[in-house]
Amino acid sequence: MRLLHSVQELDFYPRIPSAGFFCRRTRLAQSRYPVARILHVPNPAMNTLCDAQRSTLILIDLQARLMPAIHDGATVAANALRLASMAGMLGVPVVATVQNPEGLGSCVPDLAPFCGDAIAKTDFDATAAAGFLDALPPGRDELIVAGCEAHVCVLQTVLGLRRRGYHVRLAADAAGSRHPGNKAMALQRMQSAGAEPLTTEMVLFEWLRNSGHPRFRDMLQLIR
Repeated sequence: MRLLHSVQELDFYPRIPSAGFFCRRTRLAQSRYPVARILHVPNPAMNTLCDAQRSTLILIDLQARLMPAIHDGATVAANALRLASMAGMLGVPVVATVQNPEGLGSCVPDLAPFCGDAIAKTDFDATAAAGFLDALPPGRDELIVAGCEAHVCVLQTVLGLRRRGYHVRLAADAAGSRHPGNKAMALQRMQSAGAEPLTTEMVLFEWLRNSGHPRFRDMLQLIR
C-alpha cells in the first residue's frame, strides 16, 4: 500500500505521495505491464472535526500595503479577524508572519493585536524563515492557515508544512490573491497535497461543537 497523487490510472513507476488515496497494483488483461489503480479510500485525518485543543491558527502576510491589491481583500481580512478573535477567546495560539515588512508594512490594523510577535520574513515559504517552526506550539498538530497571497506565500508555506507531516486545514474564504484564477489553482494544488479546505464558519462551529458552549453567543456576534 502506498499513497498516490492522482485519481487517474498510473504507470508502474512511483510518483510523489500525497494524502487522500490509496492504491494497489493490478495487471491488465492481455498486457504485460503492471499498472497502479486508485482505490477511493479517504485519508482518516480528513474525517475529524477541527479541535480547539489541537489547533494553531497561522496568519500569513495580511499586511496593510498588500490587502488593497487582493481580490475581495476586505472579506479575506474580515474572515481572518473572525478566526483570530475566536482563537483568542478559546486559547488557540496564533502565529503570524509578515513578508518584507519594510515594503509591505505591518499587519492590517484590525489584526494588529494578534500579530504583535509576527515573524518577519523574505522567504515565500514561511517554514524556511528563521523562527517560524520554533514558534509552532508543541503538541498542536492541526494547523489552520489563512492569509495572502494564496498562490505564493500561503501555497509554499502549506506545502512546506505538509512535507513536515503537519495536518493542515486551509480557511479558503480567509485566503486571497490579486487574481481569483491564481487562488483557485492554488486551492486545487494545496488540496492535492493533502491540505483540507474549509470555511471560516466551519472552523468556528467545529471549535465550539455545541450551542451550549460558553462562547457560542460571542461566536454568533462574529459571524453576523
